[in-house]
Amino acid sequence: MTRSTTTKLITIAALVALAAAVPAPAAAASGSGGVSYAPNRLVVKFDGQRFGHPQALPPGVDARRAVVALRRNERVRYATLDHVAHASTWIPNDSGHPRHRRPVGGWVSRQWSFLPWEKGEPGVPTSPGGIDAVGAWRNLIAAGRPGAKGIRIAVLDTGVAYRSLGRRFRRSPDFSPRQFVRGHDFVGGDRLPLDHNGHGTHIAATIAERTNNRLGLTGLAYKAKLIPIRVLDGRGAGLAGDIAKGIRFAAARGARVINMSFNFACGRSIRVVDEAVRFARRKGAVLVASVGNRGAESCVSAPATSRGVIGVGGATRGGCIGGYSLTGADVDLLAPGGGAPPKDCAFAAISPILQVTLKPRTTLRFGLPGIYSGTSMAAAHVSGVAAMTIASGVLGKHPSSAKVAERLTDTARDLGLPPSQQGAGLLDAAAATDPDV
Repeated sequence: MTRSTTTKLITIAALVALAAAVPAPAAAASGSGGVSYAPNRLVVKFDGQRFGHPQALPPGVDARRAVVALRRNERVRYATLDHVAHASTWIPNDSGHPRHRRPVGGWVSRQWSFLPWEKGEPGVPTSPGGIDAVGAWRNLIAAGRPGAKGIRIAVLDTGVAYRSLGRRFRRSPDFSPRQFVRGHDFVGGDRLPLDHNGHGTHIAATIAERTNNRLGLTGLAYKAKLIPIRVLDGRGAGLAGDIAKGIRFAAARGARVINMSFNFACGRSIRVVDEAVRFARRKGAVLVASVGNRGAESCVSAPATSRGVIGVGGATRGGCIGGYSLTGADVDLLAPGGGAPPKDCAFAAISPILQVTLKPRTTLRFGLPGIYSGTSMAAAHVSGVAAMTIASGVLGKHPSSAKVAERLTDTARDLGLPPSQQGAGLLDAAAATDPDV
């Protein structure tokens, strides 16, 4: 009998034998999706194991009692509930969605977040909340790495509409099959991480939607390779054990950047995810996470709070902190998230982040839904620019994740807000990729 089999049998035996004898603890805190943990799974790490692993519970065993029982076992390094993360998109509870209309002025009139914030190019207006992707594109072309060519970026999310499959799924018209390398679906347990929600496709589009193809909108690192990894279900919820597997999968397959636009419940320390983050950083990956949104949570939460992860808050079209964006010491910088500005912002318009993605409640039809605002969108901007920064060569051929994070914060634009609100400031793609800055 192998060690892993023995461990599994011991785990199940401990759960069955000990859980019933332990008084039930107080009820677990609820997250933005209701229950903050899976009622039928734990994450357990035994002595001698490198990582914690998800453990399915036998029928009738209470998860919280099992955790208490397992923690009394001297062979158990840790035992926790398998916590649930939720996508960080802020979707107001209004009654409907904006009608999709054909853009009149092309991407420039729709993607305010990619515009220069000063010194506009001929035919390109400025936007107070823009990150100057135009300048960054120019810098990468000059460096011989247009669109972050050659960089791998993992998108851990609800999946991506990266290919068609039968009559149930269609590939986004603004993606090319050649943009993707093999990913994995840790929710469905297969190799087809197709999007059941639209959130993941929107995130992937901001990072690397095809550009200069006379179709749809533009992406930041438009020549990068995407690794689609499904760790959130169709409702935007995912388990810690699956997310940890997804992070390790991405790092093992050469992802230089890993985007995580989701959050766990406020105040939770997710050890199995922290382990995976450490593994990915040792592999050289830059990890980016949304800090979370007001109304869903009340404090910046994991994985943005994990050591070495870039925590991203959201800014509005007017270059102000989004009214939804959480604040705290773990905010490293801001990036465009759209949405409603605070009352004192000079630019009062509410503008979403637009990208080609699935229309609501379908996996077959695409549009530019105006429902996406929040720190999820902000994190995607940082992931795209992180890849562009690596490709630009301004930090050398093989910069560490710490050096990339430092570059992004050092070149961020100061909005005059306290560090707990803006971190280092608003992301500036052109400055981050400029060899003279």
